[in-house]
Amino acid sequence: MPDLEALTALIASEAEALGFDLVRVAWLGGDERTLQIMAERPDTRQLGIDDCAKLSRRLSNKFDEMEEAGKDPIDGAYRLEVSSPGIDRPLTRLKDFSDWAGHEVRVNLTAGVDGRKQLRGDLIGVEDGMIAIDDRKSGKMLFDPATLHSAKLMLTDRLIAATAPMDAQGADEVEEIAGDDDAEDGDEN
Repeated sequence: MPDLEALTALIASEAEALGFDLVRVAWLGGDERTLQIMAERPDTRQLGIDDCAKLSRRLSNKFDEMEEAGKDPIDGAYRLEVSSPGIDRPLTRLKDFSDWAGHEVRVNLTAGVDGRKQLRGDLIGVEDGMIAIDDRKSGKMLFDPATLHSAKLMLTDRLIAATAPMDAQGADEVEEIAGDDDAEDGDEN
């Protein structure tokens, strides 16, 4: 596994050079090793497909340059995945917990708060450096960000109403592709 901290710093500088904020870098193992990168435009909190392609190309070029110089940050084959964090996004930075206050969140902790490592409820925000949540079972709870394992916004009507797509033009249009008629009609020529 690569040095994720050093890799994150490298990726953050490349994303920032394009005007993007880095949301998360994750190394996913298994049969196909994947470097997952989530970024966003600071003004829209989204990342379009062209932005994803731009960041992917920039990172691929940077990694290729480093490999040619004998400083490959990742040994062996892997898949690069660049995306927007999506509507039910992970919360990874302290500012995320302030920015998304008022929305429902699921939190997993490495160390329990009042004996609980899983919390779910409305995010209150950040208070004196601690993350505050109105937990469904226990009411208001505060926890140290250092104990955060993962946090994610829950897909709710409230979140959908608060999140508008960057550009919905063409979302309801159907594009006909020539040559598909034969397959649909069952012709087997």
